[in-house]
Amino acid sequence: MRLLFIGDVIGRAGRDVLAAELKGLRDKLGLDFVVANGENAAGGFGLTRAVANDLFSTGVDVLTTGNHWLDQKEILSFIDEEDRILRPLNCPKGTPGRGANLYGIKGGGRVLVLAPMGRVFMDAMDDPFAAVEAELAACPLREGADAILVDIHAEATSEKMGMGHFCDGRASVVVGSHSHVPTADAQILPGGTAYQTDAGACADYDSVIGMDKFEPLQRFTKKIPTGRMTPALGPATLCAVFIETDVKTGLAKRCEPVRVGGRLIATVPTV
Repeated sequence: MRLLFIGDVIGRAGRDVLAAELKGLRDKLGLDFVVANGENAAGGFGLTRAVANDLFSTGVDVLTTGNHWLDQKEILSFIDEEDRILRPLNCPKGTPGRGANLYGIKGGGRVLVLAPMGRVFMDAMDDPFAAVEAELAACPLREGADAILVDIHAEATSEKMGMGHFCDGRASVVVGSHSHVPTADAQILPGGTAYQTDAGACADYDSVIGMDKFEPLQRFTKKIPTGRMTPALGPATLCAVFIETDVKTGLAKRCEPVRVGGRLIATVPTV
């Protein structure tokens, strides 16, 4: 099975590069299933129904989120009925929506997607490791799912790495989101789980993590906010991670970064 995880989509520039590049990537890489983190897709903060539908129309199968999942309150009107959008897995009991779901793919096969959120330097949440453990026990790899993808949305690289090793041998891939900068550590862990600390973002990289430079620099240099942060609108780079799994084990055979468009050096796996 060939999977693609796309890092945080930042505003219009991120949506535009998905529209321009994802269909070609699906064809070139022979992708079976595409997951993208969409929590910054609506003006840089949150997700609306219209924006979600735009992302689905580009070829995204499932949208994960993170700490900005509720920034657009409109999401509460459709999160329960739209099972292709996941809010953080370890939200308190009773939170609308779901943080994990099992999806069937064309041609057969089942993909379990989990969206835990870290707690180090982040909002107070339930234990992400316990939440992931419960889902892996309920739907084990090769018994309940043919592939398992974990998007660990976290600030601390150590917490993301910890989640990777925690899931090693039990998930097809653990990949981080939230930092908006692609890390150079794509690998297959000893137990067979693909891992990258952060997939990066779909964003204009002539920016501060996808945001127009003026306001962040004002806050850094003068400690005085002058307005709302807004996404940078220049040509964006699509940043993602490509994973190919073994049909018998569900574990990873390949794990490679993907970058197309914009300012960053392009890299696309050969298949």
